[in-house]
Amino acid sequence: MAEIVESSRLQKLDLQLQRFGPFFRITAKSLESGRELGRAEGVIRFWFGGKILHVDSMKLERETIGMNKSIFGIGLFLGAMAIRFGYDCGCAKAELLAINDTHLYHSKLVRFYTRLGFKQVYEVGGGSLRDLSDMLVWGGVGTRMDANLEDLMIKWCSRFKPK
Repeated sequence: MAEIVESSRLQKLDLQLQRFGPFFRITAKSLESGRELGRAEGVIRFWFGGKILHVDSMKLERETIGMNKSIFGIGLFLGAMAIRFGYDCGCAKAELLAINDTHLYHSKLVRFYTRLGFKQVYEVGGGSLRDLSDMLVWGGVGTRMDANLEDLMIKWCSRFKPK
């Protein structure tokens, strides 16, 4: 976790993790302006197979699009901190929904999360009872995706090593 925070500071980002019971929020603020640039929120869920890191939302501010750090760069820092937090809490798996607000944005999200190491599980489209429960949990339709936390950390750890 310390390497993620140190690496973010080199990019002039201040990452903060807040938790309340099983719920968490990670914020990324600019060290230059103090403005919040993005946040990730979720919960550590207790399930039959063990604990699961449930990433409920990741929101990035529009101003991040024009920054030297791409929107996915800040998202990568938020995601890395969430993954490390989940791992430290004893989770083996992360789950999320790549929301389908628009076809273009949805396809970009699915590609981004796939590139990170998430696998597509199924489509939540609103046409079945299973979809109804997922829509209540996730708040929309899209592609449900899962990842093994240890695999993600192995894949991305070198990105956060001090240079």
